[in-house]
Amino acid sequence: MQLDKNTKIGWIGTGVMGASMVNHLHNAGYPCTIYTRTKSKAQSLIDQGLRWADSPGAVAAQSDVIFTIVGFPQDVREVYLGDGAIVDSCKEGSVLVDMTTTEPSLAVEIYQAARAKEVQSIDAPVSGGDVGAKSGALSIMVGGDEQAVNQVMPLLDLMGKNIVYQGPAGSGQHTKMCNQITIAGTMIGVCEALLYGHKAGLNLETMLSSIGGGAARCWTLENLAPRIINRNFDPGFYVEHFIKDMSIALKESELLGLSLPGLALVKQLYLTVKAQGHGKLGTQALTLALEKMNGA
Repeated sequence: MQLDKNTKIGWIGTGVMGASMVNHLHNAGYPCTIYTRTKSKAQSLIDQGLRWADSPGAVAAQSDVIFTIVGFPQDVREVYLGDGAIVDSCKEGSVLVDMTTTEPSLAVEIYQAARAKEVQSIDAPVSGGDVGAKSGALSIMVGGDEQAVNQVMPLLDLMGKNIVYQGPAGSGQHTKMCNQITIAGTMIGVCEALLYGHKAGLNLETMLSSIGGGAARCWTLENLAPRIINRNFDPGFYVEHFIKDMSIALKESELLGLSLPGLALVKQLYLTVKAQGHGKLGTQALTLALEKMNGA
């Protein structure tokens, strides 16, 4: 397949991140067909001229490159491997790109099913949240056959600024697990720092201006700490999705014979956040559980 502006793009999943990501492809001139479970959530895209299809299979049947970014591993399995879904419906020579964070073993299973139909499959999970999706500055971790990755690289370039090929199928997902393990530890550090600063009577904005310029500097501190201060818990990435990611990482760690107590602790704290009714908030809502524990 040779990419040009007649290459037909299929996109499944127009949530917090997916809507912005497919919009970059549309704005670059690629004809895009979309599907998401709740059509009303895609209405703004439809109003801009993106075509609607009634199922993942219908998207796949009329597309050359099919992207997905959905919620959970069971959603990925359903849209790819269900009867009449993507793998059943896509054309020979198509390229499938799953940008959901999901199980590495599922990425390999999809790859094998696609290859049996002479279709390429790539796992390309992303990091950067709603901010990175809107600005086209995501970090994209890519696994699959390198030739297929090179074919779709111009499309990935429209969505990300740090796109790194990691290796064979499943490697992108394993890399995303490393990313989520790092974020888990970082998030609890940022939330505890803000809680400490508040209790110590510091001006939190002033405190951040100091530590944000030193060794503590990180994306979470720059992008999510101000939201916590402003009590903005809108989702750039849902609490319930982060719990899913940590569960996958802990499951994979067990298979690898690893003990990751820090990750296990943060997962338990996020389960507390969800139990408090905040599963649909952004990951910065971790602070709500810590504040409640401390009566702050």
